[in-house]
Amino acid sequence: MVLETTDIKTTDIKESNMPRILVIDDNETVCTALDVLFSLNNIDVSIALSPEEGLEKLKDTSIGLVIQDMNFRNDTTSGEEGIKLFADIRKLQPDMPIILLTAWGDLETAVELVRSGAADYMTKPWNDDKLSITVSNLLDLHETTVIYRNNQQKHQTKKNKLQADFELCELIYESDEMHQLLSIATQIAASDVPILITGPNGSGKNKLAEIIQKNSSVCDGPFVSVNAGALPAELIEAELFGNEVGAYTGATKARQGRFETADGGTLFLDEIGTLTANGQIKLLRILESGEFERLGSSKTKKVSVRIISATNADLKQAIVDKVFREDLYYRLNVIELKVPALAERKDDIIPLACFFLKEQFELSELSNQALMLHDWPGNVRELQNAIQRAMLLCSDNIVEPIHLGLEHIALNTSNIDKPSSDISKEDIQQALSAYRNNISQVSKKLGLSRQALYRRMDKLGLKR
Repeated sequence: MVLETTDIKTTDIKESNMPRILVIDDNETVCTALDVLFSLNNIDVSIALSPEEGLEKLKDTSIGLVIQDMNFRNDTTSGEEGIKLFADIRKLQPDMPIILLTAWGDLETAVELVRSGAADYMTKPWNDDKLSITVSNLLDLHETTVIYRNNQQKHQTKKNKLQADFELCELIYESDEMHQLLSIATQIAASDVPILITGPNGSGKNKLAEIIQKNSSVCDGPFVSVNAGALPAELIEAELFGNEVGAYTGATKARQGRFETADGGTLFLDEIGTLTANGQIKLLRILESGEFERLGSSKTKKVSVRIISATNADLKQAIVDKVFREDLYYRLNVIELKVPALAERKDDIIPLACFFLKEQFELSELSNQALMLHDWPGNVRELQNAIQRAMLLCSDNIVEPIHLGLEHIALNTSNIDKPSSDISKEDIQQALSAYRNNISQVSKKLGLSRQALYRRMDKLGLKR
């Protein structure tokens, strides 16, 4: 019995939240068999009896996978129709998983299409269990990919808006953690309340302070930075508040302190936990009243300064140990911003590494792996130093793990056929031709990340 198309269409009775696949085959018996098979696996099936109908149904965004035949006319067995349909699907849905149904005569063509990006091929008659498992795995992978891509697009949209609305001082980041931190920092920047930035050394506290100042109400005023931890204890007060002649040994002339220099702008106090007891008292006073005296002077001065402080120390423990004033802590910590360690925002590692890398250099795939596997206890500063070291040591402009000082890290070399420096223009051209310009497949074949592949193409004069 020949079934009508309406007899084999089950979309209307399936649950709307079931995964969906599209079967494109002119053989109604094949369509019926696949419909029954996947219905048993709670997978919804949409059926098209021609390539034209299939391409029309593919406009349905709920389709997660396509199973297509290779031939659609009785007088054709070359697979040309299947090749064209595959190419047309790729134009509509570049990332759509496609399984090819082939006869033995189409096998060589199907293998070539798999090399060009098809997910798999099945010979007729197929094995039900193998096909079911393959489809389920591909649907799960496709769903995960779609979710990831949607999240990336949303993240990029939010990032673009943040960059459009605020001055981010060319900060390089991709991680959600830094985006959330920047969203809060730019939101509170316009207020004049003191901000305490905490986080490990080298994580970017100075950069965050600069961003806050650039988006503050005093952005046109001076931005003065002082590292209290780098100054001898006896000079910290003179550095902050200034001094008169003879205030201490060697003070042969009067000079302004950082507070006077920052008047009408922002003062960034790094390593605030190292401030002396007397310096803490004076800082508390200036936070409360804006008033202070230079060392060696009884004349009171008044300034208007936005205070941003930073520390890598545990100030709460310092309060318990009675080396930091509790009242000063709460004055400084009206709002606290915690900068995460680089190990807690892995998505920033490669973008930062590429930013520090000069244009004529490129990272090998092994270096990308090593960078992601290292813990970076020294954070962004350590990463920058590692890149600078690598550029000095590598001889052919290709940065390998040994140049980064990361050769001890265990790496996966199973997909890497040759160092990126050995990949020629011809290698890339052949791979692009074989995989029909599918960058994912080409980069995987050559053992390069997308970014490394693009760098290599640019260097060799190949258009992207």
